[in-house]
Amino acid sequence: MTSILKRGAMIAGGTLLFLGLTGMAAHHLIPHRHVPSASEFGLGPRMSATGRYQATMETDAPLRTGRILGVRLRIADSTGTPVDGAVLTVDGGMPQHGHGLPTAPRVTRALGDGRYQVDGLKFSMGGWWELRFGITNSAGADSVTFNLKL
Repeated sequence: MTSILKRGAMIAGGTLLFLGLTGMAAHHLIPHRHVPSASEFGLGPRMSATGRYQATMETDAPLRTGRILGVRLRIADSTGTPVDGAVLTVDGGMPQHGHGLPTAPRVTRALGDGRYQVDGLKFSMGGWWELRFGITNSAGADSVTFNLKL
C-alpha cells in the first residue's frame, strides 16, 4: 500500500512540475507589450500610420464587454475632408494576451459624409484592446489603430 502512495505522489509531483514548466514556457511565448500612454487611448481622432487619413470612432453607448456591438467610423483625409468610397478592413485583439477578437466585425454599410457602420464587434473581457482598421481608396492604402480600455 505504501508503494502505491509513493508512486501516486511521484506522478502528482511530476505532473505539477510539467504543468509549471509548460506554463512558464507559454508565458514567454505570449507577446507582452507595454501599454501605451493614456493619451493614446480613446475613440479619436487618430491619424493613420502614414498620416494619409484621420479616423474617429463614434458610439451610441459606452463600449462594453460580453455583447455584440456596432460602431461608426468617420474617415477624413489629412485636411479633414470626409472620405467616401473607401474599402475598410477590421481587425484587433488584446496585445498583452496574444489573442484576437472573438468575432469577425465588418463594415456593413457606408453612411455618407465619410462615415461607415461597423457591426459584429465583441470584446470578450476587460483590459487593453487594439482595434485596427485598414483603409483603401483612390488616395492609397493606410491603417489606423485605436487603443481601447474596457
